[in-house]
Amino acid sequence: MKKKPLIAVILSALFLTGCVNQSGEQNVNNSVKEKRIVATSVATCEILDRLEWDNVVGVPKTDSYSIPKRYEKAKSVGSPMAPDMEIVKSLKPDIVLSPNSLEGELKSQYENIGVESYFLDLKSTEGMYESILILGKMLGKEAKAEELYKEFKDFKADFTKKHTGEEAPTVLLLMGLPGSYVVATESSYAGSLVKLAGGINVYGDGAGQDFLNINPEDMVKKKPDIILRTSHALPEQVKKMFAEEFKTNDIWKHFEAVQQGYVYDLDNEKFGMSANFRYKEALQELETYLYQEGTN
Repeated sequence: MKKKPLIAVILSALFLTGCVNQSGEQNVNNSVKEKRIVATSVATCEILDRLEWDNVVGVPKTDSYSIPKRYEKAKSVGSPMAPDMEIVKSLKPDIVLSPNSLEGELKSQYENIGVESYFLDLKSTEGMYESILILGKMLGKEAKAEELYKEFKDFKADFTKKHTGEEAPTVLLLMGLPGSYVVATESSYAGSLVKLAGGINVYGDGAGQDFLNINPEDMVKKKPDIILRTSHALPEQVKKMFAEEFKTNDIWKHFEAVQQGYVYDLDNEKFGMSANFRYKEALQELETYLYQEGTN
């Protein structure tokens, strides 16, 4: 007996309560339209907003980002990293949506409170749009999802043509929190943007790891052309931390990128932990650093 593809199984189990007519459009019944969703990250809220989905009953607490106005009356379920499970359960959601970077920590907790969950791939822009297509099928929003996906594909095709044949610079990408920082690889969201823009991460994909604990003495051996710095949270504090680190730690004086002024601080709203719809602005910003001479 032929097995169903995994996505088909997921969709059948979660949301396929409508039927498909001969034109290929899904007729979504009222039970699908009334599905109650808890979205535990700002990125998942933004995706649902773009899909024009109204019935979101729970959203994350955030001081750094804005929740779409469509969901301003939804109840806060706490931190994206650690949602309050009692609040989530009390909202009686049909499904909880979270980033797949937190699946290891959150999946069993959702199971323990008896709620369905789906983890979106937000580690790259491509992954985000694949998740949008899946959500479109779940929610009977296929047409809108396809529209968003096509917009991304068209933009990507045009963008990648722009620098074909140009020499790709090597990049050291740092992700910081106040008091500490790690190397972000191509496997991270910020790293995936650098790769899409044509930069070569000096630590590659990190063997599948988003972030690596590396000391500067090893970093200098990689001889990056450019150093990019971003933050997981508290961007102003992190920017000050990086400035102090580069000023007081003598090792940074030995980086040619530092000597030539090719060190840039990125906007963490564009270069954070999860894929979002600011990728166009992010790639345009990267262009100015990767392909034009500049100063920090």
